[in-house]
Amino acid sequence: MDLVTVQLSPLVIVLICLVVCCLIMLFVWLWAHKIKNAGVVDIFWSYNFPVIAIILLLLAPGFETRKLLICAMVTIAGARLGTHLAIRVLKHKYDEEPRYAQLRKEWGVNAERKMFFFFQFQAVSNVLLAVPFFIITLNKSAALSPFEYAGAVLWIISVLGEANADAQLAAFKKNPANKGKVCDLGLWGYSRHPNYFFEWLMWVSYFVFALGSPYGYIAIISPAIILYLLLKVTGIPMTEEQSIRSKGEAFKQYQKRVSVFVPWLKKG
Repeated sequence: MDLVTVQLSPLVIVLICLVVCCLIMLFVWLWAHKIKNAGVVDIFWSYNFPVIAIILLLLAPGFETRKLLICAMVTIAGARLGTHLAIRVLKHKYDEEPRYAQLRKEWGVNAERKMFFFFQFQAVSNVLLAVPFFIITLNKSAALSPFEYAGAVLWIISVLGEANADAQLAAFKKNPANKGKVCDLGLWGYSRHPNYFFEWLMWVSYFVFALGSPYGYIAIISPAIILYLLLKVTGIPMTEEQSIRSKGEAFKQYQKRVSVFVPWLKKG
């Protein structure tokens, strides 16, 4: 392994990750085209992070213990989220999720071509968001810093929080009596999107972890991008638009009572 890592520069390792992620998304796009369900992109966007982690574990020249720790964290989180999404999406494999059906409708005759580039952009975003992992796995210092321990603790909190939020929503939807209703139980009574909040917190944990490595401050790019996407682009805006379409006034009342993102006390 040492002989391989000596021969590969950080740029080459990044390019290998990019090529692998793009190839994965190419095959996922072909599958999505066949089943007419672009929702599968979410599954493999999550799974691509464990793929990057494995590549870095094998090729990056950093301190082995640090590499094992961060790569295990990334693999566990990515595999958990990806599997959760796979169970949800593949349960209705030939029934496209409303937000992607809406995109397809807006794109019209160019939908499939734009979907191809959309899928490839997801692969690029995988590598861009993996900046903390590159920084951490290149660090050869043979001692873990307080930042790395703090990042690991914050990661545990975020993964458990996100898993709990996902489980609460899944249990709510599983009950036929709740069809058409808004889930406001558990964490969903304190945030309209607790899963998104803890997902973002997880990326904050990677940033904190990266502060123990040279140039770790650059890793702020990952939680910053995730926060922007969740608050302004594909996360909360699209999800809430769909919720209003499907649940109407009930969701509008929920919006008035419950914090949009950060878990907080209910109003009224």
